[in-house]
Amino acid sequence: MLRLLGWGLRTATSEAVGRLLDPFVGHSQRARRRGARLVAASQRLTVHLGALKGVFVKAGQFAAMRPDLLPADARLPLATLQRAVPPLGASVIRRQLEVELGQKLALAFEDFGDEVLGAASLAQVHPATLRDGTRVAVKIQYPGLDASLHGDLEVARTLIRILAWASGRRIPNQDRLFREFAESLEAELDFRTEAASAREIAANLANDSAVVVPQIFDAFSTRRVLTMERFEVLPLERERLLERGIDPTRVLEIVVGAYAKQLFEDGFFHADPHPGNLFVVDEADAPRTPRVLFLDFGLSKRLQPELRRALRAGLRALLRRDPGALRAEMEALGMLAPGARSGVEAALGALFKEAGAGALGVGKGSAPDLFDRAKQWLQETPGLQLPNDALLFAKTVSTLVALGARLAPETDLLGLLTPHVLRFLVRPEETAPERLSDRRAADPGAE
Repeated sequence: MLRLLGWGLRTATSEAVGRLLDPFVGHSQRARRRGARLVAASQRLTVHLGALKGVFVKAGQFAAMRPDLLPADARLPLATLQRAVPPLGASVIRRQLEVELGQKLALAFEDFGDEVLGAASLAQVHPATLRDGTRVAVKIQYPGLDASLHGDLEVARTLIRILAWASGRRIPNQDRLFREFAESLEAELDFRTEAASAREIAANLANDSAVVVPQIFDAFSTRRVLTMERFEVLPLERERLLERGIDPTRVLEIVVGAYAKQLFEDGFFHADPHPGNLFVVDEADAPRTPRVLFLDFGLSKRLQPELRRALRAGLRALLRRDPGALRAEMEALGMLAPGARSGVEAALGALFKEAGAGALGVGKGSAPDLFDRAKQWLQETPGLQLPNDALLFAKTVSTLVALGARLAPETDLLGLLTPHVLRFLVRPEETAPERLSDRRAADPGAE
């Protein structure tokens, strides 16, 4: 914490001195100097947040996703926090697991491995074998995160506000943004919520035999431990799949189909499709009938009906080249800061003109360009204050586009998405979908 305090004082002092000297240099030099100070501050903050794990890494990841909080150059260092973090020692994890399960590991597991299958901001995963021989992966939350949550959130909020102030931005909706972040983080810290999300998405995708969601073992899971089925897997890397005789295009079709159903039909989606969460199951039939494994449902989001209606209206407005209609929907949902109406509508008009009338049916290879331009628009248009769920939706689609470009660049990704989007456009407006967990609460035997 002392390092964070030192960072805050150093950043505030550097920015205050810099602003005092600004009147003595030209406009372009002033902008360069301010940008350099901001990037340096972001780089230092990234190092401190990464070392602390937990709330602080999550706060950095959150800020990296918000173009309305920070400019692109300041978000780039923070985006590196998406990568794996150094794991805790096996002895600490073993003690934490025994406390959570209320028994010695030898009583719960035939074998528990010290090998780390993955380490992230809130937890790390170890291989194990149940007493009946079932191979499992055990996700263990780092000790003490719950106890320090509220204090850490306040510190993280202050740090990001300092960085936003140093960027020269005025953010009218900071309280709402941080409230959304805090609520999302509290849900992620309760692994029972993740288990319920995994089961709901598994039920929604049950008719797709090419999609695998691991079974959750409740007897060996708690609020801070999640024990799930373990598979041998292959990464979603083009060369590795080709070496194994697996068609990357077929794998991409499975991933896109699964996400299209979640995003456009179910309204509840796995919101973190990065390479550490999606794999091909390494099994004998994989070259003939590959199956894709989904992992880590901690970041799963439900799109509220009003947001789904706005998304549908936005897509229709895009097809009609009607920026005013989309701007009106955004304004009705509180997505525009005061005074931003005309600027947002003008920026939308330019984006629509660039996308063209046939935006949903453009040619092969155009998906990355289109989504890169949309991302740039989000970053460069002042006055946008998008809900966190809307940004996660956009981030999920953008990540899928990037995955498609790496995995099967010859595939028309927009062509794969178009039938799902068109069905979404003609579907009647919906009410809030019933959650599987709600059905289970009403009827414990329901699945």
